[in-house]
Amino acid sequence: QVQLVESGGGLVRPGESLKLSCATSGFDFSLYYMSWFRQGPGKEREFIAHINPRGDYTNYSDSVKGRFTISRDNAKDTSDLQMNSLKSEDTGVYYCKVEIYGSEYWGQGTQVTVSS
Repeated sequence: QVQLVESGGGLVRPGESLKLSCATSGFDFSLYYMSWFRQGPGKEREFIAHINPRGDYTNYSDSVKGRFTISRDNAKDTSDLQMNSLKSEDTGVYYCKVEIYGSEYWGQGTQVTVSS
């Protein structure tokens, strides 16, 4: 079955960096867009970034553009989210997602806390 597992979250100070990873299994990773979302405290889940199957097209929310970079490794079936210049408002649970034939699959999430 489709499985997504995020890792790499933690506690960092404002201005620092963190790299999240999403390990996947159970589907042909190289055929699908991969997306990252986050949900801050008391907020709705929001789109952060996505990347096309070949990895040559990416799109970001305005809130992270220029600071975050999404990537993928089709040989390892993984997607990464490099987060630089982190701000307190980046705090939340980060999720990766894949949509396959109209069905959405999510990981369990990884907590990112940005605090001094």
